[in-house]
Amino acid sequence: MDLSLQMLTFLVSAMLIVGVVAAKFSSRLGLPALVLFLLIGMGLNKFIYFGNVHLMQLIGIMALIIILFDGGVHTKWELVRPIIGAAGLLATIGVLLTTILTGIAAMYILDLTLLEGMLFGAIVGSTDAAAVFSVLSGKNIKAKLKSTLEAESGSNDPMAVFLTVAFIELIQIPDASIWTTVGSFFLQMSLGLILGIVLGKVTVLFINNIDLDTSGLYPALAVGMATATYFISDFLGGSGLLAVYVMAMFVGNSDLMYRFSIMRFNEGFAWMMQILMFILLGLFVFPNQLPSVFWQGILLTLILMFIARPVAVFITMLFMKYSLKEKLFISWAGLKGAVPIVLATYPIAANVENSDLIFNAVFFVVLISALVQGGSLSWLASKLHLTGEKREPGQPSVELIHLGNTEAEIMEVRISSQSNAINQTLNDIEFPDDTLVIGIIRDKQIITPTGDTAILEDDTVYVLSNKKNRVKAKKVLVGQKEKKVPAKKS
Repeated sequence: MDLSLQMLTFLVSAMLIVGVVAAKFSSRLGLPALVLFLLIGMGLNKFIYFGNVHLMQLIGIMALIIILFDGGVHTKWELVRPIIGAAGLLATIGVLLTTILTGIAAMYILDLTLLEGMLFGAIVGSTDAAAVFSVLSGKNIKAKLKSTLEAESGSNDPMAVFLTVAFIELIQIPDASIWTTVGSFFLQMSLGLILGIVLGKVTVLFINNIDLDTSGLYPALAVGMATATYFISDFLGGSGLLAVYVMAMFVGNSDLMYRFSIMRFNEGFAWMMQILMFILLGLFVFPNQLPSVFWQGILLTLILMFIARPVAVFITMLFMKYSLKEKLFISWAGLKGAVPIVLATYPIAANVENSDLIFNAVFFVVLISALVQGGSLSWLASKLHLTGEKREPGQPSVELIHLGNTEAEIMEVRISSQSNAINQTLNDIEFPDDTLVIGIIRDKQIITPTGDTAILEDDTVYVLSNKKNRVKAKKVLVGQKEKKVPAKKS
């Protein structure tokens, strides 16, 4: 039906409001919010016709950029560094093995050619970042496992995109060289990694040195840089999604001005893009077409969950220092979500034969994976004794306010065990001019500081400082203790 501007505005507002409420209920039920978003979209399908596959792809890519940027800036390098090898292998070899096993099954179950089956396997082969970040958020799963899954899901999208595009090319151009395709993969990954690091450095320097009139513009600048990172990398032949995730990790682990504002803005933006993305998927699904692929979709999902993903994980992690229980949990945590949805539109846009059949089967995979795997992750972690200590409520936080067009800013400094400020009072610490400690968080309590207040290990100190002195002020608090050198014996 044709929609007036007023009705379209109402529907957009209704989708956002209902999506936010749905997210609240989904967290209580232990399900990813995307399940409810899908159902909402399917409900609206009766009133709205949406079949623009190219617009769907554009929105999907923008959503992935925002979601990967949000996940990357929250990823702590010190947690990822020990497991980067395992996550990297899962994101490449693991996806390839999952694609092959699922593709062979799809060839027989959906009555496809071998290449069409492999195309289906590539579309559903990766673990989805949006689904994983959503389900694991706030769960007390062991840090090692959580970091492995988040790093894998954030970095395996490029492999899935590459395989999908490669199989479409092989279907449409049978004479295409597979070795050229393999060489293209390594080129894309290398360029994506290098450009992600370079543009991450550029982003940090840009944000920390540009003097904008309004502090609210800095989050918009960060999102703009993430989007530019994708398109620059893609234009130069690199993996845009990998570049965005690497760039976001660099930004999130750097000394960044306006960090609080940037992270909070992007967190809300990422949720909005998830809501929009999955509701659009629901609009794109035509319920009258689903019964024809009902049992095939369910069977393929079961094969993916219980055979393809576990086999790929156990082979990939054969010599990794993970226990049997940990490998079982990682096998079960192969959630599907936004990436398969976006990739399922590629064959449609390319007019690949059986593309509608593949899309409808992918819908079942995403829905069942989210319902069954997403809803049982916490339960499985508990049964396998892979949960950490029960988390206490988060410590109080100070809303960081950057004072508009002035030269002042409030920064947050965490006191490590190596700081030379430990056990010193504020009167004893030689701060730069125009610097004031305005608050300290200690043992989840906010302390109003005085000159006689001593700095202790694990304190979080909030400092009001002139922007020109921020580096000096931070160095005074985080500077490392001098190591005592043993005196030489005469």
